[in-house]
Amino acid sequence: MANNSFNCGLEAALAVIGGKWKPLVLFNLAQNVHRYGELRRAIGGVTDKVLIQQLKELERDEIIARVDFHEIPPKVEYSLTPFGQSLATALGALCQWGTQHMQTVERIAERRTSALSQS
Repeated sequence: MANNSFNCGLEAALAVIGGKWKPLVLFNLAQNVHRYGELRRAIGGVTDKVLIQQLKELERDEIIARVDFHEIPPKVEYSLTPFGQSLATALGALCQWGTQHMQTVERIAERRTSALSQS
C-alpha cells in the first residue's frame, strides 16, 4: 500500500486486495488455517514467487498472520487476523455475485477471447 490517502473506501479496499491472487488467498484462509503447500494447491496456477510475495504483502498489511513453528521439517501456518476476517466477510458478497453471474461472465469472457483471436 504505497498511498497513505484514499479518496473512497473502495480505493482503500483495493489497495489491500489488489492483484489476481490476494482475494483467492483470503477466500481459502477464511475457510481454514493453511500451511503454504495446502494454500498453493488450493489456489492452483500461482507460482511460488508470486504467492510468497502476495503472502508477505498480506502479512505486512496485517490481513494475515504467519506462524513459524521452528521445526524440522519447516512448518509454517497462515491464518486471517481479525482485520483480515472483516475483509473476508466483505469479499463474501463479491463471491456470491460471482456465483450468481458465473455463466454470464464466462460467456462474456469467451466472446472477448473470440474477438481478440479474430483481430
